[in-house]
Amino acid sequence: MNSPRFRFEDLEIWQLSIEISTKLFDIADKLERLKLFRFAEQLRGSALSVSNNIAEGSGSNSKKEFIQFLNIARRSAFENVNVLIVLNKRKLVNNEELKEFKEDLDHLCRKITNLQRSLR
Repeated sequence: MNSPRFRFEDLEIWQLSIEISTKLFDIADKLERLKLFRFAEQLRGSALSVSNNIAEGSGSNSKKEFIQFLNIARRSAFENVNVLIVLNKRKLVNNEELKEFKEDLDHLCRKITNLQRSLR
């Protein structure tokens, strides 16, 4: 018997957000080992917020509501970039990691925006 499948699981933006959040969780784990719990908590929260809002929004009955959730997900991606920049300034994320995350998050944000436009 197949397990139930939710609409968001088929969305490329959700899949990308899960991939990125997994990498962000790795950074958060490193921060916890350094006893930087607040940074770790902030990074995990903003990382999880992206996929959570995509998932929650996909369950909406209206396109307008889904677009609002996608906007929140996009803003959370921006929050991730901000946290990563601060971590880079503190020498906790190197320049190459920051560049890769910024590229990944920019790509995700563009895809979210494109989906929002297609729903209008």
